[in-house]
Amino acid sequence: MKQFLGIGIGAGLVSALLFGVLLKATPLAIVLYLLAPLPILIVGLGWSHKAALVAAATGSIALALIVTPFLGLGFGAYLALPAWWLAYLALLGRPGADGSLEWYPTGRLLGWTAATAALAFVAIAVIASPNYETFHAQLRSMSASIVRVQPSRQPAPKSETAQPDQAPAAGGAEAPSEPAGGQQAEVADALARIAPALATQGLALLLTFYLWAAARIVQVSGRLPRPWPDIPSTVMPRAVLGLLGASVLLGFLPGYAGVLGTALAGSLSAAFALQGLAAFHDRSRGRAGRPALLFGLYLVLFVTQGIALFALTLFGIADTALNLRRAGAARS
Repeated sequence: MKQFLGIGIGAGLVSALLFGVLLKATPLAIVLYLLAPLPILIVGLGWSHKAALVAAATGSIALALIVTPFLGLGFGAYLALPAWWLAYLALLGRPGADGSLEWYPTGRLLGWTAATAALAFVAIAVIASPNYETFHAQLRSMSASIVRVQPSRQPAPKSETAQPDQAPAAGGAEAPSEPAGGQQAEVADALARIAPALATQGLALLLTFYLWAAARIVQVSGRLPRPWPDIPSTVMPRAVLGLLGASVLLGFLPGYAGVLGTALAGSLSAAFALQGLAAFHDRSRGRAGRPALLFGLYLVLFVTQGIALFALTLFGIADTALNLRRAGAARS
């Protein structure tokens, strides 16, 4: 018990330090901030989920006491508890029919990673702005700054030969600016509505990467209890499709219920994109020219700046809905 307490406290303090340096707002601080969940995941996978829980609590309390209670609460809700939860799920196991230990399926783990990302986003949103209208106004303001919404009504320059009582020409110089400004406002409103989905897409991808990286580190050290899974055979259960449909409907509701629906739709779309990528790896196994195919896929993803991610999402959805994997592929 003393061992997991000590390692948990140490990991929590390291994680809190990595998270806290974000206040310096330097490029190095941002890089260190992005590493903050790793210590918690590493102790969770290498020692026990209890050590990860101790790390999460220690980091949150340290930030709350040393910096601000808000920062400690935000750290716990957004990074620490999600890291503990994923480490806990990754090490779940039950005896199989043949007496061997059956580990928690990677497909279900991927689905939970997406759900965790959505819940973490809504949690930090509520902590930062308990009033939904304030939260929406902040989203609207950030979206407006992105699309550069600016007052564009400017007085038309007076001609030196124009008479004082001469009326401006119909439409004048102001007419083109009004539609442009209106279009920018509409774009800003649309961006504010989908912002939670965009945020959770990135967070789901990051949490998946953190879990993979931490597991690799622990595996190299020889402390990973479960054998390394066959990641290309990852398939989320069909129930996740129902959750995706429910999240889309939930997104039309007002308030934070709608935010949760939008956030969940975004994080699940990222999870299905990852499954589509895994399916491509799986279905290309044993084929001639597989390295060239995979290189081409990643090149397209890089060149299109994520546009091809939409196609992978559809492929992942079809993979779950239609059982597109070859016979004998592991299913979750």
